[in-house]
Amino acid sequence: MKKTLTILALIATIFTSCKSAKDVAYMQQIEELPIETLQQAPKVPDQIVMPGDLIDITIMATDRTSVQPFNRRVVDILATGTSLSAEELNYYLVDNNGYIDMPVIGRIKVQGMTKSELEEYVRQQIYPKYIHEVPSVTVRFENFRVSVLGDVQKPGSYTIPNERVNILEALAMAGDLNITGRRDNVLLVRVNADGSRNAVRINLNDKDLILSPYFYLQQNDVIYVEPNESKAASSVVVPPTASLAISVTGAAISAASLIMTILTFSK
Repeated sequence: MKKTLTILALIATIFTSCKSAKDVAYMQQIEELPIETLQQAPKVPDQIVMPGDLIDITIMATDRTSVQPFNRRVVDILATGTSLSAEELNYYLVDNNGYIDMPVIGRIKVQGMTKSELEEYVRQQIYPKYIHEVPSVTVRFENFRVSVLGDVQKPGSYTIPNERVNILEALAMAGDLNITGRRDNVLLVRVNADGSRNAVRINLNDKDLILSPYFYLQQNDVIYVEPNESKAASSVVVPPTASLAISVTGAAISAASLIMTILTFSK
């Protein structure tokens, strides 16, 4: 009987280990996806400007003098004589209503525009009204970041310099999931340009993840990794009163069992 129980325990351990290994692997069997399907995967999105964004707008032309009035850093340096760095002077903070104030052009609503749309808009405001050359306009996000929380090695907020990151890269920045983190039910919370929010569940084990519109992240996305059931259960804190009640109940059961044993042997 003891030998049979040992064998059954060994078999259960083997099956449990196999299941755990299967649960850990990302995008399982992705190699089975046809080339044609992979080519249809979403491209890196053009990021959308929203309130709270810190953006850099740089305007260049062959005749640099002609575009100086439109570059905030030049205007501020000339007006105030400040010695602040160019980086500190050239940023625009999008206000809660989605507006920024640019030199010469004035107050413009940028909320909801993509980077490309904002660049084109600024270009049209300048040429040919103020200058005789089509300027080069570059928009960059200076506070593009995503946050990774939950059952990962290094939870926190991470700044993305190149404004391009997918969910796997973001998790890698956070040191990857702990072995106890659930890979089949990762929560992604996204703030849209209009202030609304989306909350979606993502299965990292699924090979179709690469085809998801949420594979590439947007600024201010929040990723939360849940712990599995065993870790969640082990983290439950038992209040002192409940702990005392459990101890008393356990002692009472033990005493009753002892009495029953004594009575049984005394017969």
